[in-house]
Amino acid sequence: MNDRYDAGYGGDQYELVGYDEYNQPVYRQVPAQQTQQQQPYDPYGQQQQGYAYDPYGTGTQQQPPSYDTGAYDTGQQAPQSGYDPYATGTTTAYDPYGQAASSGQQPRVAEQTAYIPQQGGPAEDTEAPKTPETGERDYRTEQFAFVEEPTDDSEDVIDWLNFTENRTERREEAKRRARGRMVALVVVLALVAAGGVGYLWSAGKLPGVSSSGSKAGTTTAVGAQNRDVIVVHLHNTSKGGTSSVLLVDNTTLKQGTTVLLPNSLALTDDDGNTTTLAKSVGDDGTSGTVDQLNTVLGTDIEGTWRLDTPYLQNLVDLVGNIDLDTNAAVPDPDATKKNAAPLVHKGKDQTLSGKMAVAYATYRASGEAQNAQLERFGQVMQAVLRQLTSDPTAATTTVQTLAQILDPPLTDKDLGTFLAKLADLAKSGDYKTALLPVQNDGTLTAQASASVVKDILGGTAKSPDEGSAVRVAVQNATGVKDDTEKARVVLLNGGFTFLEAGTASGTSATTKITYSDAADKENATEVAKTLGLPTSTVTKGTVSANADVSVVLGEDYKPSSS
Repeated sequence: MNDRYDAGYGGDQYELVGYDEYNQPVYRQVPAQQTQQQQPYDPYGQQQQGYAYDPYGTGTQQQPPSYDTGAYDTGQQAPQSGYDPYATGTTTAYDPYGQAASSGQQPRVAEQTAYIPQQGGPAEDTEAPKTPETGERDYRTEQFAFVEEPTDDSEDVIDWLNFTENRTERREEAKRRARGRMVALVVVLALVAAGGVGYLWSAGKLPGVSSSGSKAGTTTAVGAQNRDVIVVHLHNTSKGGTSSVLLVDNTTLKQGTTVLLPNSLALTDDDGNTTTLAKSVGDDGTSGTVDQLNTVLGTDIEGTWRLDTPYLQNLVDLVGNIDLDTNAAVPDPDATKKNAAPLVHKGKDQTLSGKMAVAYATYRASGEAQNAQLERFGQVMQAVLRQLTSDPTAATTTVQTLAQILDPPLTDKDLGTFLAKLADLAKSGDYKTALLPVQNDGTLTAQASASVVKDILGGTAKSPDEGSAVRVAVQNATGVKDDTEKARVVLLNGGFTFLEAGTASGTSATTKITYSDAADKENATEVAKTLGLPTSTVTKGTVSANADVSVVLGEDYKPSSS
C-alpha cells in the first residue's frame, strides 16, 4: 500500500542525487522519458509497480494495487531496481553517503533542488540564492530573524552592562565633581589669603612692618586718603566753659576716631594775634574757630556741631542710655546734702542716663587738668556712637528729634548720615580716641603731634610763631599745688602763653604781677583781670627770663573767681 512518502504519488518522480556539505539528501525531478527506466527513492523499499520491499532479499515482490486504472492488481512483477538493505540483489542499493553503485563520486546538483511532497524537505541552504538578473545573492529579512529574538539571558546581560556602565559613569562624574570642588576651594582660599594679606598691609597690621611707615596712606599716600571731619563744641550751660573734639571718619581705612582738643591749643585770630581754642570758641564763634583749627592742624573741617549740655542729655536718653567704664565718682550737682550718694559711681560697665552722662562728661575733680575732663567727654561721645543706629535715615530722625538749630552748612541729614557711619565703625571695633598733644605754651611740635595730626588728620602741625602771644611766667606761692594748673588753664583760655616758674619755698599773702618793659604794662593789667585779681597787684619790676609778664600767686588768688 502506498502512502504520502511514495515518490510516484501525484505523478511527480524524484531521484536522490547526493548529499550536500551538511549531509542533507538532495533530490531532483526525473524527466518524463526516464520515469519508466528509473525509480526514485522509496523509503519503505517498494517499487511503483508493486510491493518491492523484501526485507530478507528473496527477490519476490508483490504487485500493489494500481491507482491509475482504479483496479486492484495482485499479480507479481519482475524485480525492479529498489532499496535492498542487505545488498543481496542486483538492484541499485541505497547509498546513505551519496555514492553511486559504481562507487564513483556523485556530483552535487544545486540548480534543481527538490524534496518529496508530504515529507519534510531538506534543510535550507544557509547561503542566500543568487538572483538570475544580477547574479548576486538575494538576502531576505527572515534569514536574520534570530537577531530580533532576544532571550531572557540576553536581557539580563544588557541590564547588567547598563548597570555597570551607569555605575562607572556615576563614579567618574563624582570624581570630576570632587576635583572641581577641590579646585574651586583652592582658588577661594588663595583669594581670601591674598585679600587678608592686602587688608593687613593696608591697615598697617602686617607683622614685621612698621605701623607708621607701612600703613596705607600714612606716609606714601596721605593725601590720597579721604577723611570726613566735623568739630563738636560741648557748651556747659550751667557752669560755663567749653570742651572740643574732632570726629573723624577715614573712609579709606574704614577707621573712626575722636580727637580730643585741649582748650590750651594755641590759635591765631583774624587779627593775627595769638589766642587759645577756648577763647576762640567764646569770642570768634564757630566759623572763626574752624578756620583757625584748619590753619593749625592742616586739615579740612566740614562743619561744626554745637552741642549744649541739655541736648547731650536728650541725645543719650534717645539712644537708650549708654554703657562705659567710669574713672571717677561724680557727685550729684542737685544734691542738697553734703554726704549724698554720688550720681555716677566709679567702675566698669556703668549704665548712664542722659543726666548722668552730662555730669560725667563735664566733671573735673579738684586739682585735675582740663584734659582729664576732656577724656571723659570723649568716652561719652564714643559710647553714644556705639548705641546710635547705623541706619542713616533713622540716625537723621534722631538728630531731628533733638530740635537743634545747627550751624550752617551742616544740616540734619548731613549730621545724621555722618553719625550713622561712625556708629557702624564704633560697633565693629574700628574706632578709637586720641588726645592731641599740646605743649605748656599751647603750641604743637611735629614730633609730638605726628601720631594725631599726620596719621589721623592727614595734616601738618603749624603753630603760631613764638613770641606772637604774651608770655606769662607763673610761680605758685599759695600753698595749694593745684592752683598752678588752674592758673595755667585760665591764662591759656585768655590767649596768653603759659610758662611754669615752679613753686615758691614759702607762701605769700598777696599776688604780685610785674613787667619790665613799659610796653608790657597793658599786658600785665590784662593778666590780672584774667586771673580775677585787682589791677593794684601790677607793678614794674624784674621778670623771669623769656617772659613778658611774671606772676607770683598768693593766698588771695581764688581760682573759682577767675
